Amino acid sequence: MLIFEKDMAIDMGTSTTLLFEQGKGVVAREPTVVAVNKQTGKVMKVGTDAQKMLGRTPANMVAIHPIANGVISDYELAAQMQRELVSRVTSFSLFKPRVLACVPSSISGVEERAVIDAAIEAGARKVYLLETSVATALGAGVDISKAEGHLVIDIGGGTTEIAIISAGGVVECESIKVAGASFDEAIVKYVRRKHNMLIGLSAAEEIKRNIGCVLQRPDMGVEEVHGRNLANGLPKSITISANELIEAFVEPMNRILEAIHSVLERTPPQLVGDLDKNGIIMSGGGSLIYGMDRLIERSTGIRTVVVDDAISCAAYGAGKMLKHLDEMQDGMMNFYRMRQLKG
Repeated sequence: MLIFEKDMAIDMGTSTTLLFEQGKGVVAREPTVVAVNKQTGKVMKVGTDAQKMLGRTPANMVAIHPIANGVISDYELAAQMQRELVSRVTSFSLFKPRVLACVPSSISGVEERAVIDAAIEAGARKVYLLETSVATALGAGVDISKAEGHLVIDIGGGTTEIAIISAGGVVECESIKVAGASFDEAIVKYVRRKHNMLIGLSAAEEIKRNIGCVLQRPDMGVEEVHGRNLANGLPKSITISANELIEAFVEPMNRILEAIHSVLERTPPQLVGDLDKNGIIMSGGGSLIYGMDRLIERSTGIRTVVVDDAISCAAYGAGKMLKHLDEMQDGMMNFYRMRQLKG
């Protein structure tokens, strides 16, 4: 029996939740999905098991994403999911673990409180908050204590976070609700408009992962897609090419580029000079779409690099911060207000 539980970091994103335990590394990586019984409200499955049920559940069950656009949308389910994942990786102990939670830079005070309460309900003794963009920079090996500008772009499942980091904090940031899920929806719309066929979001995600691109690919991949013919309601299959996806992705891609330029325009000139030298760090599942980094580099003129483990980078960065929990303030941070006061 452990007397002291090890500290933990949790990165609960719209599509994936990661748990990092001190001394062990990433101990859980699960889709942020909970399957609930409609009649009783009881949680039946969590993570991968629940994701398999998406779109396939019987009438009395429903699969829910407790996180929408990077913040908690269903507080009780978020707390239950955290509790389930924490209990899977911890042993019985007298003391509850301290938890460091990654949160979006644009989080409001109310949303912060929901994150803290959910973690405490899941079994945390104390909760510390860290902005995801700062965690990503740490995970990418950046020395964030220096007064030097770094631009972090995190394209997750529900939100894209663009933040300028300097001297251990966020100087300027923007969070837009255009991310991985928007690219899936763009594929569904494109197939409907161009081929008069309806496909599911999970099929669209599969296409995005296999042949998704925002610039022309040398291999010119093609993918067979099955769906429903909207003219007669019968099953139909078509072949879609990578080049068609470039056309489908134009709208979400343009919105991401606009947001990046908007952040750069608001950044103090001396920090923009640093970006030229330090480049742009990209993370999140959306950054793995082929050509994403080169398109952003072409648009901004700043060298752009996708981190090694784009999906787990923030969790590893938060894991590094666990060593410094004693120097951090627990509870509410009100990041948004702090930035307003600085400005």
